Amino acid sequence: MSTPISTISVRPEAQGFKPYSPGLSINEIKQRYGLAQVIKLASNENPLGVSPVVRKVLESKAALAFRYPQCGYPRLRQAMAEALGVDVARIVAGNGSDEIIDLLVRVLCRPGQDHVLAARPCFSVYGSQALICGVEFRQVDLNPDYSLPLTRLAEMADERTALVFVTSPDNPTGVAAKTDDLEALARALPKRTLLAVDEAYIHFVDDEQRASLLPRLASLPNVALLRTFSKAYGLAGLRLGLGVLPPELADIMLRVQIPFSVNLLAEEAGIAALSDHIFYEETLRVTREGRAYLMSELAALSCAPQPSQSNFIMFTPPQEAKAVFEGLLRRGIIVRPLASYGLADKIRVSVGRMDENQAFVSALREVLGA
Repeated sequence: MSTPISTISVRPEAQGFKPYSPGLSINEIKQRYGLAQVIKLASNENPLGVSPVVRKVLESKAALAFRYPQCGYPRLRQAMAEALGVDVARIVAGNGSDEIIDLLVRVLCRPGQDHVLAARPCFSVYGSQALICGVEFRQVDLNPDYSLPLTRLAEMADERTALVFVTSPDNPTGVAAKTDDLEALARALPKRTLLAVDEAYIHFVDDEQRASLLPRLASLPNVALLRTFSKAYGLAGLRLGLGVLPPELADIMLRVQIPFSVNLLAEEAGIAALSDHIFYEETLRVTREGRAYLMSELAALSCAPQPSQSNFIMFTPPQEAKAVFEGLLRRGIIVRPLASYGLADKIRVSVGRMDENQAFVSALREVLGA
C-alpha cells in the first residue's frame, strides 16, 4: 500500500524552523545517570522557588480554573502599572515576555520589507519570531569585552529597521548597559524604529537607576521595556510577562492579542507576587550573596568568571567546556553549556541557594581535579 502524498503547503520559513533548545530537566538527568538527587542551575530560575503568598493564592483560586480570566486583565495590568509607577495605558500583560516579543514583531514589522536588529549572541526568540513572520533578522557581534554593541547597532539601523532588541542585563554574559548609553541608542535610531529593551534580569543589578530606562520613558517615545515574572518572582512555570510600551502601541497590541493568553491562575499569581515584598527582597539578597560567592570560587578554580549583574555567571573553565559540563552532569549538577550561543568554550551557571552553590563548587572542583 502506497503512502499518501500530503497536499498541505507549508511556508518555507516553517520548514526550516529550528526549535528552542531548553536546558536539561532534573528527571531526565536522574534517569540517565541513576541519581537520587539532582541540582538544576541551568535555567536562571528563582533559587527560593515560589512565594508562600503566591502558593496560598493559587490554592484558594484553583477551583476557579474552569473560568476564563477577565478579558484584557485589568486588575493584573493595574497592579503591574502601580508596581512600576507608570500609566496603566502603557502596560500589556502576556503569556511570558515571549508573547510580547512575538506581538512586537507581528505588529511593527512588514514581511519582506523590514528587518530586526539584535546583538550576537542573544535570546533566540528574537530571531525565531522574526523568521516565522518572514522578517529578516540581522545581528551585530558583542564587543570583545562582552559589552553590548550599542553604537554599532545604531550605525546598522536604517529606515527599514522596525525593531532593535537589546537585553540588559544580557544573557548569557550578565553585562548590563548604562542608562545613558541606552538613551543615546534610542535617540540615534530612525524615527520609526522601536528600541525594545528586554529587562528580564533587571531586578538583580546593583543599581537599577543606572541600568533601567523606566524613569526616562516619558522623554523616549520610541522605547519599550520587557519584563518577566519567571526570575525574581519565581513564576517561570506559569508563564507571565509584561511590556511597558508607548501608549498608542500598547492600545494596538491589546487589540490584536489573542484573547485569554494569560491564564486565570497566572493572573492571580502575578498580582500576589507583586504584593509579596518580603519574598522579593529575600530573592535579591540570596542571589547577590550567591553571585559574590560563585564569582570568588570560580576565580579560585581558574574558571575566569565574567562579572555579572544578573542571577547567573558565565565562565570559561580551564578544561574543555563540554567535558566539564558532562562531568558535572554525572555528579548531578545541571549547568548550561554555551555552544548554542556560539561560545563553545564557556558555561553558564545560575545562582542557586547557598547549599546548591556549594554543591556545584564541590562537584566542579572534582571535575577539574583541583
